[in-house]
Amino acid sequence: MPIRINSNLPARKILENENIFVMTEKRAAQQDIRPLKIAIVNLMPTKETTETQILRLLGNTPLQINISLIRMENHQSKNTQKDYLNKFYIPSSELYKKKFDGMIITGAPVEQIPFEEVDYWNELCNIMDYAKENVFSTLYVCWGSMAGLYHLYGIPKYPLEKKMSGIFMNERSTKNDPLLRGFDDTFPIPQSRHTTIHKEDILKRKELEILAESAEAGVTIVKSKDNRQIFMTGHLEYDTMTLAEEYYRDIDKGMKVPLPKNYFPTNNVNRMPTSYWRATAHLFYTNWLNYYVYQETPFNFTED
Repeated sequence: MPIRINSNLPARKILENENIFVMTEKRAAQQDIRPLKIAIVNLMPTKETTETQILRLLGNTPLQINISLIRMENHQSKNTQKDYLNKFYIPSSELYKKKFDGMIITGAPVEQIPFEEVDYWNELCNIMDYAKENVFSTLYVCWGSMAGLYHLYGIPKYPLEKKMSGIFMNERSTKNDPLLRGFDDTFPIPQSRHTTIHKEDILKRKELEILAESAEAGVTIVKSKDNRQIFMTGHLEYDTMTLAEEYYRDIDKGMKVPLPKNYFPTNNVNRMPTSYWRATAHLFYTNWLNYYVYQETPFNFTED
């Protein structure tokens, strides 16, 4: 879908150079269609990188998407300038004045902290509660998925003995769900996390359905049976080098982290990784937008 974003957003030039269809406000105003409205609650510290990664996956189909980037008001970002956030993001208080066809809540590097001790936890809970009535389908990613499962369904997270990092193969747990339409029998999902969820906790909630699992990474994709909430424990949006950059960063900090699995060729950190999850990522986001947002949302859902 052509994505309609602020003309000055740094991601615009990157995406245009990759032939991703980005539409300015002027051109969008000339199209007589009802665009999809998608909110992105970006909790990642590297805001610009995450914006580009997600916008890349939302582009290149015939419909318009209007993007609203959301920032937490009760959190002081250490990695993104305040001027940048004020220019390109709206505060969560503005979010509540609108309705959206879809929302994405990203991961965050706070997974080893109890949910209630995260400084913006109450604010995020308000957003998740708001989304139940005012967003037609919400996609929760990585820590965001664990936060959503915990707040909405009481499903806890569990610490891992060591960080789970790498590319892990997955199999569907259901045959015909539209979210996985066109997927191969096994498919890769990047993982980068210190915590996990347990299958038995999910099975206790009749409102939820497990869509995909990994022999190594456990449950990876879950949805509510009404299709209004999608939870993915991994990072399909990651670029080719993202896991490498995280690994080098952690090593430089003196942290004892495992080498990302199934990632560096022959497990040699001096060899360049290659992406083999990009097609899966594009198909996942396209299916979500098409089958759970565009095809299902009532035409006038976002009207004020």
